[in-house]
Amino acid sequence: MTQTKVLLETKDGIARITLNRPEKRNALDRELIAQLKDAIGASADNPDCRVVLLNGAGTDFCSGADLAGLEKTAQAGVLDNMADARQTAELFLMIRNHPHPIIAAVHGRALAGGCGIATACDLVLAAESAQFGYPEVNIGFVPAMVMAILRRSVSEKAAFELVVGGQIISAGRAHEVGLAHRVYADDKFTTEVNAYAATLAAKPASALMLSKRLLYNMDSMSFEAALEAGVEINAIARLTEDCRRGIARFLSKAKS
Repeated sequence: MTQTKVLLETKDGIARITLNRPEKRNALDRELIAQLKDAIGASADNPDCRVVLLNGAGTDFCSGADLAGLEKTAQAGVLDNMADARQTAELFLMIRNHPHPIIAAVHGRALAGGCGIATACDLVLAAESAQFGYPEVNIGFVPAMVMAILRRSVSEKAAFELVVGGQIISAGRAHEVGLAHRVYADDKFTTEVNAYAATLAAKPASALMLSKRLLYNMDSMSFEAALEAGVEINAIARLTEDCRRGIARFLSKAKS
């Protein structure tokens, strides 16, 4: 029987995706990445989903590539390695293009490809004892695809140190450089993450969706084009039922 390496459950507007190889510290292999892509796609198509919460089963978020996969990498040719790398690139793109916010809830270790997946998410919440890092350079490898996201998430200098230093950093340091948005005490981590996700899921879904789309689409725009795109999204947002209801509630409170 094939192991279910990724679990998906949707409740109260939150699609919970769990990396489910705790015995391997949720190490990445082709099957897990394929199942994760399926789960990301399913949550995007689910009308009941407003927020995605990605976490790892067991003691770690994700320790990086599976050792067996690394051995195959050393034996494979250029085309096979490109095809393998493209699977990860497609995963990052799916996260970026997902209509809803995706939160990475990081406990334990998020290393190499695991740190890449966390970085690819829109928001990163970390337990105080969590560890982050891109140690690929230490074995002559390069955290290549994630650089496209990392460079947009932290300063150029911080990104450079992270990818060439190959060091494992604490959750506190990850927060300092902008890699993590919030750091919570270990004993309160699950409670705080659930509360954060619930608060986000309670916000108007259309506003979250339009905000994410506009922010990321601005990457390649000139200043003038970004402003014009903002004008269009502003007008679209005003026509949504979420906005109309929100304005009606605001005005009702203001007049009372």
